[in-house]
Amino acid sequence: MRDTSDVLISPVVSEKSYALSEKGSYIFNVSGDATKPEVRKAVERMFSVKVVRVNTLNRKGKKKRNARTNVTGRKPDRKRAIVTLAADDKIDLFQKS
Repeated sequence: MRDTSDVLISPVVSEKSYALSEKGSYIFNVSGDATKPEVRKAVERMFSVKVVRVNTLNRKGKKKRNARTNVTGRKPDRKRAIVTLAADDKIDLFQKS
C-alpha cells in the first residue's frame, strides 16, 4: 500500500471545484498511476471521511510555443480524481492552521 502523499498530490482550487465542494464532491490532482481504490483509501485516511464514489480523468498537457525562439513544448499531463463524499461528511480545504 502506497503512502497517501504518494497518491494525492494537491486539491484543485477553481470556481468549478469550489461549487462542487458545496455539493459534497472534491477534486484532487493525483499520481498518474493511482487507481480508484488507492484514491479512495488515501482520502479516507487523510481526511477521516467516508467516500461514496471516485471518478478519474486524464488531462493531456497543452502544446506551447516560445514566441522568441519558436521552440514548441508541452505542459505535463495530469490525472484528476473527483471524490464524492457521504452526505454528512465534509472536507475543509480552506481552514486556517
